[in-house]
Amino acid sequence: MKPICIIAARGGSKGVPRKNIKILGNKPLIAHTIELCQKSKIFQSVVVTTEDQEIAEISMKYGAEVPFMRPSKLATDNANMDEVLLDSVNRLNSLGYDFETIVSRDCTVPFINITDIKKSIKILNKNKCDLVCGVYKQHHNPYFNMMEINKKGYLEFSKKLKKRIQSRQASPDVFQLNGLFTLNALQFKKFKKFYMPKILPCEIPPERGFMIDTKFEFKIAELIVKNKIKI
Repeated sequence: MKPICIIAARGGSKGVPRKNIKILGNKPLIAHTIELCQKSKIFQSVVVTTEDQEIAEISMKYGAEVPFMRPSKLATDNANMDEVLLDSVNRLNSLGYDFETIVSRDCTVPFINITDIKKSIKILNKNKCDLVCGVYKQHHNPYFNMMEINKKGYLEFSKKLKKRIQSRQASPDVFQLNGLFTLNALQFKKFKKFYMPKILPCEIPPERGFMIDTKFEFKIAELIVKNKIKI
């Protein structure tokens, strides 16, 4: 049974207004993810969940299915991914879609490739875990060079160990999530939450895990596409 791909794309992005359909290269940002997932031949369906009619129309133009519109209450700043994905899974099941594996793709990470997706599915199937997260090792490290403000208003290191670490290289590995999540559908429906007990990483290169959250990051993505930089 082939997996299903779900792309969540609401209309109210804040960092970059209308980010999901902003033109990157010669097509909307969301189109890069839709076309890659279609080209991969991995999925029985590539489904976009959105409350936005324009996003829905553009998604269908590039080959995605939009079998339902997301309720507006699940498209607010306060809506979490647990609720959004569970709503999508329940609606798809009610419409007759049958799947055991879900790949949730964030279209703001447009450079993830087919190999990365296949690798995440392989890890899920081989290890019988609940969730596989696409990640890359993060050089900004809360054990060494990241701080937060404490209750007294002073900076302190985010993570503390008994002995102060003297270099980033000696710090425990930490990982950045990057918009590729592969879930066991039955376990997700059981726990009703995205981050379930048994989670494994699928490491990918940081350049492919590049996420667009700000206008500056969108400009970087534009330069990558314009100059055809291989990543």
